Amino acid sequence: MNVVSNTSPLTNLAAIGYLGVLRQLYGRVVIAEAVWHELNANAGIWPGAAEVAAASWIEQCQPTNNALIITLQRDLDVGEAASIALALEINADIILLDERDGRHAAQRLKLKTVGVIGVLLEAKDKGLINDIKPLLDRLRTEAGFYLHETLYAFVLNQAGEMQS
Repeated sequence: MNVVSNTSPLTNLAAIGYLGVLRQLYGRVVIAEAVWHELNANAGIWPGAAEVAAASWIEQCQPTNNALIITLQRDLDVGEAASIALALEINADIILLDERDGRHAAQRLKLKTVGVIGVLLEAKDKGLINDIKPLLDRLRTEAGFYLHETLYAFVLNQAGEMQS
């Protein structure tokens, strides 16, 4: 399976210690060099920088469609733009994106998008994790991941973990 990831899913999963779930689900993940540079900005203080550097199952690749990247950068950051261009170039099955504008741009280009919450739901469905609620709570508190209460309740319902 060809999977491309933007920065956010990597940093958020790494912040809660679950970056490895990507390997369990997808085997290999490809990132654009722009994502690598985002991870290592500010002396690599982002969660996931060291984990990605050590992960042999995460491959860096430079997309070649610079015109598309420049066009996408009108509305997106360079990591999102490069990730979308790369996903199109390698005919990715999935692109991992959390940001709304990036997801919409990818979907307009007929790419299947999955965010960090979708990754956790799939991991639970495949028996790789037992409960999503504590991970959602950790995403909020430890990673600073914004999750509206309505979506939080919906995800818990989807996971069969009704809010108490």
